[in-house]
Amino acid sequence: MKSAELRQAFLDFFRSKGHEVVASSPLVPGNDPTLLFTNAGMVQFKDCFLGREQRSYTRAASVQRCVRAGGKHNDLENVGYTARHHTFFEMLGNFSFGDYFKREAIHYAWEFLTQTLQLPREKLWVTVYKDDDEAAAIWVNEIGVPAERVTRLGEKSNFWSMGDTGPCGPCTEIFYDHGPEVWGGPPGTPEEDGDRYIEIWNLVFMQFDRSADGTMTPLPKPSVDTGMGLERLAAVMQHVHSNYDIDLFQNLIKAVAALAGSKDLSNPSLKVIADHIRSCAFLVTDGVVPSNEGRGYVLRRIIRRAIRHGHKLGLRQPFFHKLVAPLVKEMGAAYPELAKAEAQVTRILNQEEERFAETLDQGMHLLEEAIAGLSGHVLPGSTIFKLYDTYGFPVDLTGDIARERNLELDMDGFDREMEAQRERARAASTFGAAYGHKLEIAGKTEFTGYERISDQAKVIALYKGSDAVQQLAAGEQGMVILDHTPFYAESGGQVGDKGLLSSAGAMFEVQDTQKQGEAFGHIGVVRQGSLKVGDSVDAAVDFAARAATAAHHSATHLLHAALRQVLGEHVQQKGSLVTPERLRFDFSHFESVSREQLRRIEQLVNEQIRGNNEVLTRIMGIEDAMASGAMALFGEKYGDKVRVLSMGEFSTELCGGTHVSRTGDIGLFKIVSEGGVAAGVRRIEAVAGRRALEWVDSIEDSLEAVAAAVKGSRDVVADKVRQMIERQRKLEKELEQLKAKLASSQGSDLAGQAVEVAGIKVLAANLEGVDPKALRDTLDQLKNKLGSAAIVLAAVQGDKISLVAGVTKDLTDRLQAGKLLQEVAQQVGGKGGGRADMAQGGGTEPAKLPAALAAVSGWVAREMGA
Repeated sequence: MKSAELRQAFLDFFRSKGHEVVASSPLVPGNDPTLLFTNAGMVQFKDCFLGREQRSYTRAASVQRCVRAGGKHNDLENVGYTARHHTFFEMLGNFSFGDYFKREAIHYAWEFLTQTLQLPREKLWVTVYKDDDEAAAIWVNEIGVPAERVTRLGEKSNFWSMGDTGPCGPCTEIFYDHGPEVWGGPPGTPEEDGDRYIEIWNLVFMQFDRSADGTMTPLPKPSVDTGMGLERLAAVMQHVHSNYDIDLFQNLIKAVAALAGSKDLSNPSLKVIADHIRSCAFLVTDGVVPSNEGRGYVLRRIIRRAIRHGHKLGLRQPFFHKLVAPLVKEMGAAYPELAKAEAQVTRILNQEEERFAETLDQGMHLLEEAIAGLSGHVLPGSTIFKLYDTYGFPVDLTGDIARERNLELDMDGFDREMEAQRERARAASTFGAAYGHKLEIAGKTEFTGYERISDQAKVIALYKGSDAVQQLAAGEQGMVILDHTPFYAESGGQVGDKGLLSSAGAMFEVQDTQKQGEAFGHIGVVRQGSLKVGDSVDAAVDFAARAATAAHHSATHLLHAALRQVLGEHVQQKGSLVTPERLRFDFSHFESVSREQLRRIEQLVNEQIRGNNEVLTRIMGIEDAMASGAMALFGEKYGDKVRVLSMGEFSTELCGGTHVSRTGDIGLFKIVSEGGVAAGVRRIEAVAGRRALEWVDSIEDSLEAVAAAVKGSRDVVADKVRQMIERQRKLEKELEQLKAKLASSQGSDLAGQAVEVAGIKVLAANLEGVDPKALRDTLDQLKNKLGSAAIVLAAVQGDKISLVAGVTKDLTDRLQAGKLLQEVAQQVGGKGGGRADMAQGGGTEPAKLPAALAAVSGWVAREMGA
């Protein structure tokens, strides 16, 4: 059975058992910011297990794509050297949220394996938790597994928990026997680490709630979470021992071998590359881009590991990106988002390959600076780690360079830095870590703001800080909870409404509105009288602010659609802010947006505004909404019913915000700025409506001011400014030539001031009126004139000292320009570094410069052994 057939068979089986088939969530968890990557099928259902989220179904099944290449779960270093380690894998899982429990889960698993897949019953072995008599009895008495093939194991192997406290419970695992020709023993025996008996399915029974003191309280609704690796199961079904021998991997391995011209398909480098293209392509598809931190750092490390293995195969030109197409052929049908992002993924991987050489250059520069600044002969572990961690610089290459300089490596320090990073990652990935704190408020607020901006409501709770109170007096700040409200609570990037709550005896100024669970918190201050729980109030939203916010929010939808039309469908929203004054929209794109593209985007939005299309809102089921072409935020959680917002045929999105009635109500749209905010993420800031007109007025005022300054009209101001810039450039060039001439003349005079020390010429001098470039030019001239020489030149501008040092090539085995410059710079409150023959730096204490220069001859004499 092929891998694709296995996926479908699993989902079809559990669909027949009443399970809701749920699509794989992204590799970047949407509900757990502390988790680096989605590493199990249950991640997207975590809030269901914790009771924080209710869904329309109580049993589900999925095929979840997972990555384990960072944080607590990190298999990267093992990939390519074992039969089953991967950075990317697919997890088959079925889940029960308080529905069925152990009996049904075990029966389902056995039926799927032995009847649907027709695996031999005698090949299957089982483990249970040592105290789980219930599960053991089901296996032996109901399923009929011989007691000698049911092993009881301890907590380390067969007890699962979300953390030190919280939901936990025993698990039962199913193993497959690959046969006596493979070494290894059954689980629980001394030979269990062998490869004969391989775990294929783990069934977790969430049965208890563990308190801080270790007390185990039975959960009122015990649940089930199972996981089975598709690759391991495919190896069993295809009668191979290694996951890398299954159809999915073999096709990718052959694609790599074809690029490398290799006929040996068992080469470990082929396996590494085949594994890594899967994780890299899916991470990019889910919005991760290579960078030097966080998820982007892990992606970059995987890419560079693949490239290194490509070099082992003789691949010297970019090759990794060429494997995206074969991967799409293998997995695009199961994951349409991968096929849709193929061009984008290919481009980003190719770009990273081409930048790898630049990264090596940066690492070399850092290493040279570190060596130049050493006071001893040991390269610190922190420097080695930074080269490795930030620049992807191999430790063995750092060692080769260090040995050439007679330096030692502090490998103990490197190991400490590496372990500290692992600890940070483990801490960051702890399941169930703290979330943003919300008040525990009983009650629910009905939102009426889609239909009206004022309403009558009842105060159902009051808070002063985090304390519930019965009354808020004049001048007191607090939060008001109403039974229903027209005030929009901050959500989806749209800021909360402002306005007034008024009653016969009080006036409360609402300065912000925030969600507190299912209640809306009106945050502000009592301006008059006192407000009490139970009071009836008139709730009135600031109409001008709401209208301006609606204009900006609606413009955001048009902007999103225009971006996808101009830049490509790879554009995904990465964040937004909508206020009465402006909008900010972050989106995935790997290069700056050109002026021509920005102009076209702006034109498209304004064309839609002038079209004055009706803005339609429909309440639909989530599946119907997606079928209608509505665009959703990838990875965002939506309820069973969603609001679908349409603006003509140009934009259709899921959105719960407030909007204009017709696109013409937006008035005008102007892009204010565009720039990068993170690796692969761009930001556009824009204004709409009245604020757009105000922005145009301010630009016109600025243009008038510039025109007056250059003594020209607005029509010719651009030509006038260009003429002034050209004149300035000409003057700067003339000034540079004069400085160079001055430096040259001083250099000729300086050559005669050199003194002889230990058989070489030594010169240390301060040049007046010279910039750093002229200093370097003068240094080169003096080295040519003096022959064997060591030279230090300085120039002072205000409190800033520029320094250059040079050593002729014939002396670099005994004298280092970097050390010479460092010696001088330290004396004048500065630092610097560079190559053996030339270095540069600076200082901040001009008064100490004469003494520092005077000491150069003595330093050279000591270094030369004179």
